[in-house]
Amino acid sequence: MEVSADSAGNMAAAAAAAQDELNQLERVFLRLGHAETDEQLQNIISKFLPPVLLKLSSTQEGVRKKVMELLVHLNKRIKSRPKIQLPVETLLVQYQDPSAVSFVTNFTIIYVKMGYPRLPVEKQCELAPTLLTAMEGKPQPQQDSLMHLLIPTLFHMKYPAEPLKAAASPFNLAEKPKTVQLLLDFMLDVLLMPYGVIDWNNPAIINKMYKVYLGDIPLKTKEGSVLKPEMKRESVSTRVKLKIVPHLLRSRQAAETFPANIQVVYDGLFGANTNAKLRSLSLQFVHHICIICPESKIKPLGPMLLNGLTKLINEYKEDSKLLSMAYSAVGKLSSRMPQLFTKDIALVQQFFEALCKEDADTRLAIQEALSMMVGAYTNLEGAQRTLMEVLVASYLIKPEVQVRQVAVKFASTVFPPNHIPSRYLLLLAAGDPREEVHGEAQQVLRTFPGKNEKESSGKQMPSFPEMVHYVQDKACHQMKTPAKYTTGTAALPFNPATFGEIVLYLRMCLAHSAGVVPTSQSLADMQDQAPAIGRYIRNLMSGNHISLSSSSSSKSAETNPVHMYIGLLQQLLTNVGGLPVMYCLLEVVSVYPEKLATRFVDKMDWIKSLMNTNKEEMRELAALFYSVVLSITSGDELRASLEQLIKMTKDNHNPEVQHGSLLALGFTVGRYLAKGKCRTRGLHNIEQPNTAVMPDQEQLIKSTTEIIGSFLDSTSPFLVVAACTALGEIGRNGPLPIPSEGPGFTKLQLVESLLARIPSSKETNKMKERAIQTLGYFPVGDEDFPHQKLLLQGLMDSVEAKQIELQFTVGEAITSAAVGTSSVAARDAWTVTEEEYIPPSDLKGNDVVPWVLDLILNKHIISPNPHVRQAACIWLLSMVKKLSTHKAIKSHLKDIQSAFVSILSDSDELSQDVASKGLGLIYELGSEEDQQELVTTLVDTLMTGKRAKHEMTGETVVFQGGLSKTPDGQGLSTYKELCSLASDLNQPDLVYKFMNLANHHAMWNSRKGAAFGFNVIAAKAGEQLAPFLPQLLPRLYRYQFDPNLGIRQAMTSIWNALVTDKTMVDKYMKEILEDLICNLTSSLWRIRESSCLALNDLLRGRSLDDIIDKLPEIWEILFRVQDDIKETVRKAADLALKTLSKVCVKMCEPSKGAAGQKTVAVLLPCLLDKGIVSTVAEVRSLSINTLVKISKSAGSMLKPHAPKLIPALLESLSVLEPQVLNYLSLCATEQEKTAMDSARLNAVKSSPMMETINMSLQYLDVSVLGELVPRLCELIRSGVGLGTKGGCASVIVSLTTQCPQDLAPYSGKLMSALLSGLTDRNSVIQKSFAFAMGHLVRTSRDSSTEKLLHKLSSWYMEKEEPVYRTGCALTVHSMGRYSPDVVKSHAKHVLPLAFLGMHEVPGEEKGEKENCILWTEVWQENVPGTQGGIRLYMQELITIAQKALQSQSWKMKAQGAAAMASIAKQTGSLVPPHLGIVLSALLQGLPGRTWTGKEELLKAIASVVSACNAELQKSVPGQPTISDIVQAVLKECRKENLKYKMVALRCAAGVLQATKEDRFQELADIVFPMIKKNSLESMGMGLPKHDEEDEETREKEMQVESQICAFETLSKAWPRSPETQRCYRQDFCKLMCERLKLSTWKVQLGVLQAMNAYFKGLLLFDKEHLDPVALTEILLETCSSITHSLENRSYTSIRTEALSVIELLLTKLQETQQWESLTPESTEHLIRSLSTMASDSRPELQEKAFILKKTLESLD
Repeated sequence: MEVSADSAGNMAAAAAAAQDELNQLERVFLRLGHAETDEQLQNIISKFLPPVLLKLSSTQEGVRKKVMELLVHLNKRIKSRPKIQLPVETLLVQYQDPSAVSFVTNFTIIYVKMGYPRLPVEKQCELAPTLLTAMEGKPQPQQDSLMHLLIPTLFHMKYPAEPLKAAASPFNLAEKPKTVQLLLDFMLDVLLMPYGVIDWNNPAIINKMYKVYLGDIPLKTKEGSVLKPEMKRESVSTRVKLKIVPHLLRSRQAAETFPANIQVVYDGLFGANTNAKLRSLSLQFVHHICIICPESKIKPLGPMLLNGLTKLINEYKEDSKLLSMAYSAVGKLSSRMPQLFTKDIALVQQFFEALCKEDADTRLAIQEALSMMVGAYTNLEGAQRTLMEVLVASYLIKPEVQVRQVAVKFASTVFPPNHIPSRYLLLLAAGDPREEVHGEAQQVLRTFPGKNEKESSGKQMPSFPEMVHYVQDKACHQMKTPAKYTTGTAALPFNPATFGEIVLYLRMCLAHSAGVVPTSQSLADMQDQAPAIGRYIRNLMSGNHISLSSSSSSKSAETNPVHMYIGLLQQLLTNVGGLPVMYCLLEVVSVYPEKLATRFVDKMDWIKSLMNTNKEEMRELAALFYSVVLSITSGDELRASLEQLIKMTKDNHNPEVQHGSLLALGFTVGRYLAKGKCRTRGLHNIEQPNTAVMPDQEQLIKSTTEIIGSFLDSTSPFLVVAACTALGEIGRNGPLPIPSEGPGFTKLQLVESLLARIPSSKETNKMKERAIQTLGYFPVGDEDFPHQKLLLQGLMDSVEAKQIELQFTVGEAITSAAVGTSSVAARDAWTVTEEEYIPPSDLKGNDVVPWVLDLILNKHIISPNPHVRQAACIWLLSMVKKLSTHKAIKSHLKDIQSAFVSILSDSDELSQDVASKGLGLIYELGSEEDQQELVTTLVDTLMTGKRAKHEMTGETVVFQGGLSKTPDGQGLSTYKELCSLASDLNQPDLVYKFMNLANHHAMWNSRKGAAFGFNVIAAKAGEQLAPFLPQLLPRLYRYQFDPNLGIRQAMTSIWNALVTDKTMVDKYMKEILEDLICNLTSSLWRIRESSCLALNDLLRGRSLDDIIDKLPEIWEILFRVQDDIKETVRKAADLALKTLSKVCVKMCEPSKGAAGQKTVAVLLPCLLDKGIVSTVAEVRSLSINTLVKISKSAGSMLKPHAPKLIPALLESLSVLEPQVLNYLSLCATEQEKTAMDSARLNAVKSSPMMETINMSLQYLDVSVLGELVPRLCELIRSGVGLGTKGGCASVIVSLTTQCPQDLAPYSGKLMSALLSGLTDRNSVIQKSFAFAMGHLVRTSRDSSTEKLLHKLSSWYMEKEEPVYRTGCALTVHSMGRYSPDVVKSHAKHVLPLAFLGMHEVPGEEKGEKENCILWTEVWQENVPGTQGGIRLYMQELITIAQKALQSQSWKMKAQGAAAMASIAKQTGSLVPPHLGIVLSALLQGLPGRTWTGKEELLKAIASVVSACNAELQKSVPGQPTISDIVQAVLKECRKENLKYKMVALRCAAGVLQATKEDRFQELADIVFPMIKKNSLESMGMGLPKHDEEDEETREKEMQVESQICAFETLSKAWPRSPETQRCYRQDFCKLMCERLKLSTWKVQLGVLQAMNAYFKGLLLFDKEHLDPVALTEILLETCSSITHSLENRSYTSIRTEALSVIELLLTKLQETQQWESLTPESTEHLIRSLSTMASDSRPELQEKAFILKKTLESLD
């Protein structure tokens, strides 16, 4: 029981204590809140902060919370007041208290940190040792904080001069070893802080850094042992190392400094105290060394770095990031020092192993490292190479894809391209399931090494026999291992992807060994190589090739590489198939069927199965293969096979089978006929030529042909194509065995059927192609083909819409059909190339070339249909190319040329291109004379535009604008340009060369186009044009930017062909520039535009040092072009200007030295005189932007140009402002105008021009100011526009701050210039000039400042326009604010003016009020309180006020009066002689008419008299007497102006009251009538009319005012003179009583107050002057009227005042015991009225009335 009571007591006590603490804290809070000055705040803080902090250890949550609140409040106040000192010393003592809670110390140190730097330096030094002591045993962050405070102080400490007396050192360090260590560590950190800019490549600095990092490493040298132990430096702590290494990473020097660099690396990686962060930095340093260290210096480092890295990789496994960095460092090292790695294949193995095992992030780094290492192993020999092979092979089959990827990289890079084992490995990789592996392998295998590596061409691929043998061996080996690939029933040595790649690669090796460029992309290209491959294979087969099988010397078929190759193909084709494989097999057999087809005679069924596959191309190749194999069999077999094929064709209803059989029939019959031809030629000495073809065979062939023909009407398109192809093959090799014409299937019917298909829209393109080809073959195989011309005519008439590809086919067909039997089409394409083919000499000719040529030239080329013209042009090109030696062509060169020229003006690009290519071919064919003639004609036609007439028919499209203008602007323009280029070089025949190099249509890259071989011709043309480059370059350069697409493409092609060396442009820079500058102003817009665009390109990224002189010219011309009539030209010029601007800005950098100086010098005049004043907006803005950027980049180089630059830019400030702003400014109200103009000025100040000006101002000094100031003055005076003027003011301000000394001599000039602007009508300009003037007086001479002040003063006193007064106010205020010292030294001039200005009487104008505020500020800032100021400058103030009073201007008079009044009021009492001066001055101002503000004089007089009454009683010479003053004032009271009159009356009253003069009589004469008049008026007032109401109201108010004033005046002037009172007491009383009954409440109040004063001064209550009768009369009058007031229910104030009058009366009566004068009637009245107040709303009035009533009642 007791226990709990006890604890409850404790709790209560604790709660009470806590409450007590909270109250204390509240009191501190209150004190803080009341602190008004910094001083008070500081006192409170120093007293209470430490104890408040101690309260943080309180156990009560509430108390701690309150402390925190208090501290938050305190922090806000302390932070905004940097001067306030904190009790640092006390806080430090508290901080060191060992018993303090950590919560307290943590907060204490915050205030130590805040307060210590605020202490004066001496105090900081005194406390420094305490800081050191305070550190001991504190947490690290706090120690660091204290260190930060200590270090800056050390600089200011005083240390003993002799080190021996160090004992007297302020810090007793000897006893604090731990603190010493801390301090040293920290100081080192401080030393390493990069103060300012450090040159990290300075060896001295870097060596110092290394020294700090490593300490003294004992070397095994003599010096090493000499070092005394105490002098030895230890290496620094890890924390410092972490600070040092980042700086080493910034230094090139650090990377080269050996051996320190390697020591730092090893220390960071393996040192005793290293950590992960330092390891990471050290690895970065290794990277840095690998990249930066030069060749010579890295040599000795390499092995050490490599050892370190491998050691790290082997030992350190914790952090994968670090490992990754280590791996990639090895990679970098390998690319720098490959020789280090070449011997070390184990490292590769180690990395590969790691790649298999490490995690994903590290793998990436290893992969990168290995990829970089590849280069080190490219020249391995012997055992090393074999080892690498084994290694790569083993990693190519690892499960990790990255490993396989890197292995491919090794296989492809480490070994030469003819290294068989590595190629084999790549072939295996090419079948890898992952794209990243097989993609890379395929790319390596399929790209044939560059053709330009002539010398190594022998080693570019393995030789075919060796490669085949290797693959065969591997295949046999694979078949015996589980690695073989099983598909269905069969097994393959490789997976299909690999196998396919192997076969293609072998075919490439075969081509390479056969001496042609290997390709595996297009079967058609591969077929072109067949004859060459055939020769090589025959060679191999004939035994010229040494067998590779060493085991047996027998040439057994199977060891021959060709047979092996065929075997592999067969194996792959049987099990997998594929078009390329089929082709390779077909090719290898077709080139040597006699030897190689025999293998397949017994495999006919297999071949047939291939003919029935589902791929069309596959069936076609298989059919060909079938025909080849069949061609070597005997007649019977042939017959049997044909019959079987016919049967299949007819009876089998599977279209695939029919398709294959049809083709096989055609190919077989074709081969058979071709063979027959050869035999016939062999036997042609025998009489019967037909013996070779047996009659029964013939019959078979005839029926075969008819069966094939029947399929032309098939419904499946691909069978029709097959039939057509088959007939073509038969027709190509011999006459078709069908009748010429008649019923049934005849040659005529066949030709017509095929011709009909060409234009038909139902047919596929493939069908059309085959039909055309087939038609072209008939005259080739049949010298007596009857329908040759019909067929040709039909082909030429078959042109439909645009079918470019098809027309190339038609061209070939026409060429073939035109030469007939001697066409190259008759050859066997597998064994003979086109070039090698020579037609047999004994052929019967069926050549109709002249007829065809005539038809093309005279009918089709001039056709009105553009499609026909295009087609004819293509046919003509085909004939010229294929039949170049034909005499018909040779003899028609000119006609053919003009045909081509006529096509040049067609709008179709391809037509033009074909024609231009044709022209080139024609030219090459002619003899020298022909060539001469051709060129002349061509140039003539192109330049004059004459041309062959196209016949006009109904459908001819006519282009307006003649020859060279077609709707898309193309036409002949390109060729005209080429022609003029050639003519300018005086080599007209070069036009052909240009044409060859010009347009390169995509068509020429297609299979058909490429056959013409124009690439070769172009290359040749390029060589021939090389000598003309210098003349050509400038024009070609420009032409590349021609707006005409055709010309642009043509010229770019020529450029690319001719200019292979990119430095050519730099070489001919000047010439190109000359050409462009000249053409920028060409009369043709196209040339102007292309010149701009070319210039834009030329200026980019080139050094322009040699053409600086040209820059202004380029700028000026481009400025003109920027205003071109054509928009595209303007845009191009804009582009060029922007580039020019960028380039010029770069050239103006100080780093460019003299060139930069020169550039600035040539550019500025151009930009200032032409650019920023241009009428073209874009030119202006670009010029300004450029100037701004130049000023930024040129820096001090601007100095010499500043006098020109600054004024020009200042002028531009207004020129460049939108004109509409001036207009708006004119239309705006004053307020809007000011707001708008301020905004405009701010915009100007932040404008780029001003930015530039400010940039250049930084560099000004005496040398330049002499030139700049006169221009500036001129601008200030004559400049137009807000911007310019504001800018000038701004510049002056900047000058006063940047070079005040240098400016001093010129300040006077600038001042007089600025003076004019101070009275500018625009307030914003006026303000800025005043602002400038305020700064300028700082640097000017005293005499100038004095002159200025005199000027301002005279303006202020004499000029009436407000603008002058505002100008003065602004200027003086600005001087006060920005040059206060100047104002202080000229205070005698400035302050009186300011004092007068303060009293400006605000009128309607807003400005005057502002002026008043400005003047007041000036006055207040510069005087010690207004009273003190007036005392100090009394004389001057009076003088200026007097001067103001004498002014002609009423306003100024009023101001003077107000100032005088102020002087009088403020000083309390003036003494002679000042009193006299002031009063005389005031009185002088009184006479004369009334003016606004004259009232101020009266008020002043009143206040002076009331203040200095005593002095005025004495008579002093020169000082007006009291009566003079009263006389003057009364005179003013008689003025008519009611408002003024009232002021005068009040003044008179005041004077009379103060001086006790008796002038009641005179006053009464003035005032009584005034009262009476007003009362009469107010009595007789009718109802006012509505429109006069305001006027009336105002007048009423005035009258009320005047009545109140009148009574006030009378009451104050009521004298204590018996005579006067006797005269006026009755009248005065009567007057008051009357008014009391009739007036408004305001007047009543005035009357009652007057009554009070009247009775107070009434002498009838004095013993000496008693007159009961008079008194009775007065009282009677009073009592009867005052009852009104007492009973006034509405206004308490009136009741109150009335009561006080009665109270006064009763008191006076009591005093003099004259009760008898109060008649009963009066008493009655009073009692009655007082009774009514018994129920008054105000209790105090009730009470008073009750007492007074009692008094009265008691009289009874």
